[in-house]
Amino acid sequence: MDIRTLPELEREIYNRIRSKYKLTFDTLKAGEKKIRLLKIEDLEQFLDGKDPFADVSEFPFWIRLWDSAIILSYVLANQQRTEGKRLLELGAGLGAPGLMAAAAGFDVTLSDYEDIILDFQRVSAAASKLDNVHFCHLDWLNPPSLEPFDVLAGAEILFREEFFAPLLRVFDTSLKPDGTIMLAHDAKRQSLWKFLKLAGEEFDIALKEQNIKRDGKNITIIVNRLRRKKK
Repeated sequence: MDIRTLPELEREIYNRIRSKYKLTFDTLKAGEKKIRLLKIEDLEQFLDGKDPFADVSEFPFWIRLWDSAIILSYVLANQQRTEGKRLLELGAGLGAPGLMAAAAGFDVTLSDYEDIILDFQRVSAAASKLDNVHFCHLDWLNPPSLEPFDVLAGAEILFREEFFAPLLRVFDTSLKPDGTIMLAHDAKRQSLWKFLKLAGEEFDIALKEQNIKRDGKNITIIVNRLRRKKK
């Protein structure tokens, strides 16, 4: 990609990040929709010698484009009647699902908890030529007051069980009464099933499996659609 085509602000952000890390752009397509994702090319450089498995709670999961995020991107790209609807991506990381939702016509807010993550998202949105994307610091333990959304989305956001209750509170305050939550996770993630059992007390939950092959291995991605139970 020709970085000179980026708007000035996003070009400055890109150059600032590039002064520290090797960068690359990935292209993700869903039919005629296409987005560009800014990524770190050399993950070892970013980790700076840290063992990612020494403390999983400290691993920067956002730097990876997860298979579940790709699948959720495809799902959101195919949503109908998106005009005028607002979508919040939680724990967005690189922001693939949210950006693809924006390409599909949603008014999107990408959220995460660190400045550098939001910087990557801003550059990706500009590189994808999307002007219907907003950015928000969102700490699930102390969330800001936001106008409720039509759709909440998240891919691989259930790593730590201590965040289940805070996340459910975010669901409660950030989703319109008739809104929908779209989640995608690897079927092997044990925390998913624990979370769905807890969420099932308040939400009706639909499940669909998406099977893909990666490096010769079969991978099953679970896509869940949650809607509030009718009182």
